[in-house]
Amino acid sequence: MLEAGIKFEKVQKHFKGRTRKIKGCLITHEHGDHAQYVKQYLSEGINCYVTLGTHNAINIESHRIYNIKSKQEIRIGTWSILPFDIDHDANEPVGFLLQSVHGYKVLYVTDTKYLKYKFKGLTHMMLEVNYVYEQMQQNIKDGVIHNALANRIMQSHFSLEHAIGMLKANDLSNLEEIHLIHLSSNNANAEQIKTSIQEVTGVPVYIGGL
Repeated sequence: MLEAGIKFEKVQKHFKGRTRKIKGCLITHEHGDHAQYVKQYLSEGINCYVTLGTHNAINIESHRIYNIKSKQEIRIGTWSILPFDIDHDANEPVGFLLQSVHGYKVLYVTDTKYLKYKFKGLTHMMLEVNYVYEQMQQNIKDGVIHNALANRIMQSHFSLEHAIGMLKANDLSNLEEIHLIHLSSNNANAEQIKTSIQEVTGVPVYIGGL
């Protein structure tokens, strides 16, 4: 699993009660929409993987919490997982590169100002595109959001412009699809973002949640 930001009851409903199939939960950072329900997951027997910085921030102790480090690979079930550092207003946040023995190579990036790494052979992406710069600037002028909040967003989240730049800089030759996550309700136009990303990548693009 990726993140512990939703109640475990929803996870149980999705898996129709068969949550024993879950081998672990990867958590990028301590903010509530990513880690609010860690205690629930732990109590249900789910191992949670966090950096030491995230561990200290959530301040929870359990034999089921495992500390991970950026650029040190771990294995969970049939997956090899490489955490990597990202730029967000959190304590040691990370993204994940996940590679399956079945040939899947998945990039999971959310809640970051930019991405300094490049990746080869990706088959799938779960990618934050939080805002469109021009739309957010118009919202500031219209009084929809305060300038201070806009600055915070720009310093900690991925824009459409940065996402396009990142995609152009990476090897997309094996890419099959992209799932867009963490779109702002005020500062993002889902259809515009979807169309823009599809034009750049030439693969199916889906709008997700989180």
